[in-house]
Amino acid sequence: MLDQPDKRSAAAKAAGPALDFQQHLARLEAEGLVVRIDDPIDKDTELHPLVRWQFQGGLPEDKRRAFLFTNVTDGSGRRYDMPVVVGALSASPDIYAIGMGRTVEDIGKAWLDAIAHPIAPVRVQSGACQEVVITGDDLRKPDGGLKALPVPISTPGFDAAPYFTATLCVTRDPESGIQNMGTYRAGLKATDRLGVRMASRIGGAGGYQHWLKHKKLKKPMPVAIVNGCAPVVTFTGPQKLAIDMDEMGVAGALAGEPIRTVKCVTVDLDVPADAELVIEGLIDPELLEPEGPFGESHGYIALEDFNMSMQVTAITHKHKPVFVSLVSQVTPSESSVIKKVAYEPMFLSHLRDHMGVKGIRGVSLHEPLSNVRPVIFLQFAQGAPRTEVWRGIHGASTLRADCGKIVVAVSEDIDPANTDAVWWSIAYRCNPVEDVHVVPHRSSGHGPKSGRRPNDSSLLIDSTLKQPFPPLALPTREYMERARAIWERLGLPALSPQPPWHGYPLGEWADEWDTYARRAVAGEWEQSGKETFARRRGGLTPETPVHQAPKDDD
Repeated sequence: MLDQPDKRSAAAKAAGPALDFQQHLARLEAEGLVVRIDDPIDKDTELHPLVRWQFQGGLPEDKRRAFLFTNVTDGSGRRYDMPVVVGALSASPDIYAIGMGRTVEDIGKAWLDAIAHPIAPVRVQSGACQEVVITGDDLRKPDGGLKALPVPISTPGFDAAPYFTATLCVTRDPESGIQNMGTYRAGLKATDRLGVRMASRIGGAGGYQHWLKHKKLKKPMPVAIVNGCAPVVTFTGPQKLAIDMDEMGVAGALAGEPIRTVKCVTVDLDVPADAELVIEGLIDPELLEPEGPFGESHGYIALEDFNMSMQVTAITHKHKPVFVSLVSQVTPSESSVIKKVAYEPMFLSHLRDHMGVKGIRGVSLHEPLSNVRPVIFLQFAQGAPRTEVWRGIHGASTLRADCGKIVVAVSEDIDPANTDAVWWSIAYRCNPVEDVHVVPHRSSGHGPKSGRRPNDSSLLIDSTLKQPFPPLALPTREYMERARAIWERLGLPALSPQPPWHGYPLGEWADEWDTYARRAVAGEWEQSGKETFARRRGGLTPETPVHQAPKDDD
């Protein structure tokens, strides 16, 4: 949910974004957000499952950490001298915020400002990413090339190969010359070959659009897969910016200065000069290769598809690089946090600032299992006009082709990040025949291909309050807070309150009932009984509401 309180220190914010990944990692360690594992860990069977437990084991967001593995092995007993880090980009919103050099609450505005005012990169003659250069026969040695890198298996038991996941794939439009950077998976096929998947669906990859142009020209497409650069650069990959906008310029605006780039060794592309590792190569413009299976962020295994075949022409890296991997698959995960933190303010800005929707208070993209895209919750001020509620619902459903299959509007007393509260709102504040609309002709979007039809539909629900309601039936805040203080003094188990945890009024309440309540807790309830005895009446049916009963002179 947008607008959550930020936990980062003012000093971390003032430092600004790190422009080198290892500098970023050092900041995380200084904040106590890195778990260092020096025991031998098998990259193919143990590494990702170990990190996965912090997402599947019920840990709260603020307990998630980056995991740095310094003793990486594989099933054959091979030991790698390159450490692997997972979770250092976005295991939690706090980690993402440190990468941005900002508080969580400032991230949305930073993205909007950066997109509006990009700072072009500057090319330098040399960069740390090319301190070691591997080309030619060295790429094809039996244990060399890609095989020498500690690329983990993300979903052991299902994935067909180790996969690059924390990628920044750089391609160039052959017509305009504008570069594009996207986050696409790349699976190992040989010591010098990768299978690369760039989404071809509506709202899909800029790299795929570049491939179509290279296919028309019958020329191989140059590509560079960057691993481990400044977080503000990496974060542009999943942001889905306009295809004619160079993400490097947006990253520069986030950084507050131009991103240093260097020309690749074997292809005509510019990459971040201070990256940990770069894989250069050419993608065949015609021949596609079976790729997969691989666990996807929609929560299912992506089965084998024909996808792009990349011939590696060079591997370059720092003298002592850190390999960066990303947890995706079933959400919550790093990939969902990266999207959620950036997409929520984007949706709110679209509805509030561009569409001018009155009463919109917040946007929450549902994360557990559903991967933030299909389910969106909108929070409106109590009393917002229904016309505005429905404008907001339709606006959220149509902003992106792959987001907003299900959109639910709630009132501001409902925490949209609490799905139990959302279901409560639907159960008691929604009349399905009036408040539920099904809209046809939607793209099937992001999801497993099995059983999917080309056309989908949208489910739109208005579960806001339509009229005043009685108060929520919990003790009011002062009494719950008093009881919690006693709870903690008694040393009872730690609490993790989920809204709603105290009662509050919802418009249907009278001053005299406040008087009754005050008397009740003061032991003076008999006075209220005397007053109600004096108001006895005949000619009524039991359960007639007092405030709806006809007056004596009616």
